Amino acid sequence: MRANRCVRVCARLILLVIVTATALLAPPPPLFAAGARGAPGARGAPGAPLADSGLPATVPAIGRTWPIGLRPRVLRGWEPPATVYGPGHRGVDLAAPAGTPVRAVAPGRVAFAGQVAGRGVVSVDLTGTGDPPLRTTYEPVTAAVEEGREVEPGEVIGTVQADGSHCPAPCVHWGLRRGEVYLNPLSLLPPWLLHTGPSRLLPLA
Repeated sequence: MRANRCVRVCARLILLVIVTATALLAPPPPLFAAGARGAPGARGAPGAPLADSGLPATVPAIGRTWPIGLRPRVLRGWEPPATVYGPGHRGVDLAAPAGTPVRAVAPGRVAFAGQVAGRGVVSVDLTGTGDPPLRTTYEPVTAAVEEGREVEPGEVIGTVQADGSHCPAPCVHWGLRRGEVYLNPLSLLPPWLLHTGPSRLLPLA
């Protein structure tokens, strides 16, 4: 009887090791379905040139945190315009209640902190990203920093405003551009931040 019990326990341990190894080695799930609105693999995704821009859309994955929370819900993805002035969505909308802290995703210098068309905007030029540098923008945000200040990843740069959002519910519009070329801000985040979360071991019994 003890031998049979030992065999069952060993079999469960082997199965647990196989399942855990499979989960850890599997690639992270896509943030959006293929071809979905604003999906990173959609038209104008990182690595492909933006229409009419003449510049590559390659973005280094230097982000170390999401702007909001641990992994906020993306209400609307990035929809690059076909032309410079064409329709689209030049950023991503992240669900966030009013008063939520907004953090810098990567090191940089605050390029702007103030009001634009009645809504608070904070822009950060990212360190070591070329000339012109990559610039992240966050709105509507009440700034907690001043222009010219150096910020580190995860540092609070403001809080979500109660009004001024173009979402049905409070949200933060997170944008990224180089010069006048808009890029997908999600490209700043490495796979380990885009992943839904760590694998968890299940009990044997």
